Amino acid sequence: MKRRIAILGSTGSIGTQALEVIKQHPDKLDVEVLTAHSNAPLLIRQAMEFMPNAVVISKESMYERVFDALDPYDIKVYSGVSSIEQIVDMESIDMVLVALVGWSGLKPTLRAIEAGKPIALANKETLVVAGELVTKLAREKGVNIYPVDSEHSAIFQCLAGEFHNPVEKIILTASGGPFRGMSHEQLLKVTKDQALKHPNWNMGCKVTIDSATLMNKGLEVIEAKWLFNIEIPKIEVVVHPQSIIHSMVQFADGSIKAQLGMPDMRLPIQYALTYPQRLESQFPKFSFDECLQFTFEKPDKENFHCLNLAYEAIRMGGNMPCVMNAADEVAVHAFLRDEISFLQIPELIEKSMSRVSFIKNPYLSDYEETDMESRAVATELISTFKT
Repeated sequence: MKRRIAILGSTGSIGTQALEVIKQHPDKLDVEVLTAHSNAPLLIRQAMEFMPNAVVISKESMYERVFDALDPYDIKVYSGVSSIEQIVDMESIDMVLVALVGWSGLKPTLRAIEAGKPIALANKETLVVAGELVTKLAREKGVNIYPVDSEHSAIFQCLAGEFHNPVEKIILTASGGPFRGMSHEQLLKVTKDQALKHPNWNMGCKVTIDSATLMNKGLEVIEAKWLFNIEIPKIEVVVHPQSIIHSMVQFADGSIKAQLGMPDMRLPIQYALTYPQRLESQFPKFSFDECLQFTFEKPDKENFHCLNLAYEAIRMGGNMPCVMNAADEVAVHAFLRDEISFLQIPELIEKSMSRVSFIKNPYLSDYEETDMESRAVATELISTFKT
């Protein structure tokens, strides 16, 4: 039986790579639903190639264009953000890959869990914003969440067969980004073009900037807490510039298991979509002949303060990670528009965290209000910054 996949965010970096994986395994995987925000031309091409049951274009002004193009192919076309949430209810969907960016992934993920669909989660913000809510619902519904992030996929693989053995700590590896080793004075002058040139990974703009600030690693710390039910003091970050060791787990006896592979997101995507099977792939494979040295460093938390902010947010708990996440999205977009400098990203986030109302035990409605308030506060603060 083929596993029928709904890809939420099919035109983004993860979504397009997921389609490459599915294309390699037509006997095992099938595309049931594709969704996109506004990239109608690519969504149309994807639909024509993979012939899903339905597509959703969330930008409603694009609906007619997509409908006219796909009408001859008997592919159902829907539009609007609410349609992305509703589409996951389809009985024909076997798994939902959440590859949406930022806050937008939360409600569709919750809806898919309510519908009893296994989740392949590439949207780390879903667990950052509302990890307790999401994991509690998943336990109640008996729904598995399979991580797609390379680091969390590595941890998941290291824990296979070890679930009853005590874990001493989880070690998340970070490449260090394009500015690893730079001083404060050097970071004052970096540009967005430099920040967008990641040394090892090919990712979307938001994730690439988050990687440069180390916020991406902070988000992954929070995500790991909820995915693996582990306390924050047991989650360590280490810089590994080669990006071959994707993460490690140290057990109570002192043994450490690591997962290695090429820095290629198609590998963890395939593992999540086909678990528990390991299917053959035609993607590049790691060879020790090409990389004879692995190096490790402590992260520079002083110059890359976003990592500290993430630890602070999850220690506070409640809605504070939601505040941090929303402020980060605003800050990254402001940096990409040249409205703030690189080092002003953590400054904007920290000021937002100090000004937004703290809620210790939030409900979903509280998260929604927190997200809106945080974005408003962060946006207002931008005007006080000078680049």
